[in-house]
Amino acid sequence: MDDLALIPLGGAEVAVRIWHPRASRTLIAWHGLSRHGGDFAPLARLLGPDWRILAPDTPGRGLSSWPLFPAYDYRYERYQALALQLLDHFALPRVAWLGTSMGGLLGMLLAADAQHGRRIERLILNDVGPELELQGLVELGGYFAMPRYFSRFGDLCRELRRHHADFGISDEKDWRELALNSARRLPDGGWTFHYDPRIVEQFIHDRPRDTWQDWAALGCPLMAIRGARSGLLSQEVVARMARVQPGLVTLEVADCGHAPMLDTPAQVEPIRDFLVEAPCPGWRRRLRRLLPPYH
Repeated sequence: MDDLALIPLGGAEVAVRIWHPRASRTLIAWHGLSRHGGDFAPLARLLGPDWRILAPDTPGRGLSSWPLFPAYDYRYERYQALALQLLDHFALPRVAWLGTSMGGLLGMLLAADAQHGRRIERLILNDVGPELELQGLVELGGYFAMPRYFSRFGDLCRELRRHHADFGISDEKDWRELALNSARRLPDGGWTFHYDPRIVEQFIHDRPRDTWQDWAALGCPLMAIRGARSGLLSQEVVARMARVQPGLVTLEVADCGHAPMLDTPAQVEPIRDFLVEAPCPGWRRRLRRLLPPYH
């Protein structure tokens, strides 16, 4: 990380981790449910100095503050409002967006929005889509709903490796780095994970919506990444996504589940290619038809 911005937004302090702050091109990288922006350090390193990476910590995670009203603040509607304020703060009328899991759904909702969708120039979804496997969602919610306590840091490290085995991490150094960035010490000397245990309340308070309708409304270039062993995003859903959006670029990552860490050249090079390729013919006409001009 080359810089850290602490931005007061909507009663919260939002931490934004920044790599290559002077680069001419910008990518928003938004993490998953229980993670934080620090996960994108390998992506930033591999993309290189031509790309400024802005990776926020969603409130309740990482270095951002915890909200006073979780039932209200841990909802996609609130995350969308914060994201738009961040784009305004960094003076980004349009920007490329990469989101892992929750961060990908957030990017999709923004890009499908009739008023603000034009602000997402292109969208990359990492192991998430408009339809998710119910069993995987149940397991995810159940795991993070339980407060985690570890008397020793080593116990936390072992649980982290067990639960996140599908991230596809193979290097011991990377596991140590993940543990150091995922731990929070408690007043009694024990350890827990960095996030607010109440983040799972978004499963309770978010209103259901037809995300296939959102997917169909998207008018920007699209890429979907799937872990080959993913328990959340199936091959069948990715195939349907491509039928609804024929220009969809897809990448399946071997030896990964939910969700690939985007930490190897084999994963990042296709992302780089997608970010710099020209939009497919007719894309701008379709965008103008779907979305009003951004002011």
